[in-house]
Amino acid sequence: MKKWLKYMLLSLLALISVGVLFFFIWTQQTYEPSEEMTRLVEEPNQTDGWVVHEPRGNAKGGIIIYPGAKVEPEAYSYLAQQLASNGYITGIPNVTLNLPILNTNKAEEMMDRYPEVGEWYVGGHSLGGVAAVSFVKEHPGKTDGLILLASYPTEGKSFADTETPILSIYAENDGLTTESKIKETKPLLSKETTLHKIEGGNHAQFGMYGSQKGDQPAEIPAKTQQEIIVRTIHKWLEDQS
Repeated sequence: MKKWLKYMLLSLLALISVGVLFFFIWTQQTYEPSEEMTRLVEEPNQTDGWVVHEPRGNAKGGIIIYPGAKVEPEAYSYLAQQLASNGYITGIPNVTLNLPILNTNKAEEMMDRYPEVGEWYVGGHSLGGVAAVSFVKEHPGKTDGLILLASYPTEGKSFADTETPILSIYAENDGLTTESKIKETKPLLSKETTLHKIEGGNHAQFGMYGSQKGDQPAEIPAKTQQEIIVRTIHKWLEDQS
């Protein structure tokens, strides 16, 4: 009986070890920046686990963007570069196992680096948006607004009873964060929410890393979708001031 129990425990341990190994391998199969993005972006400031773009003059504020699951932070460099050109220090963090939900408090690092910045907006793409939701919900005094890129809150992190400024940008051809899901979760957003739909856009083009499994083809170029995102964020930020 003892030998049988020992055999079962060793077998279970082996199965768990194999599962952990496969999970680790899966998290390392990331989406890398596209060649187009590499051509468009000046070399980003990569330091201590962050990709950072700074404005040339005094910063109007700071923006933190959590990357999507298994997406390299550099894939959002064009978006960050354009936001910086509009006057906002913009940072995208590296996250544990390429899963932003494992580092929901990462935004604090960026805020601590730039104590002179008076306004901070925290956002994220897809699962990165879920991480941003968690941070903003748990640190309301540290943030001035939430930016959701193809993302939405969960019922446990509802903003329905708050006046948190929220910008939710979603895309018509998103095969992962579908338009129906955005509509379904709309009651979880605050009364101070602005929603913007990108006609012809898709999920992967919230970054610049090529196509993504489960997504639908976009009807507009990636650069065009990025420019729409930047204009929408900039207008929303101007409306907040």
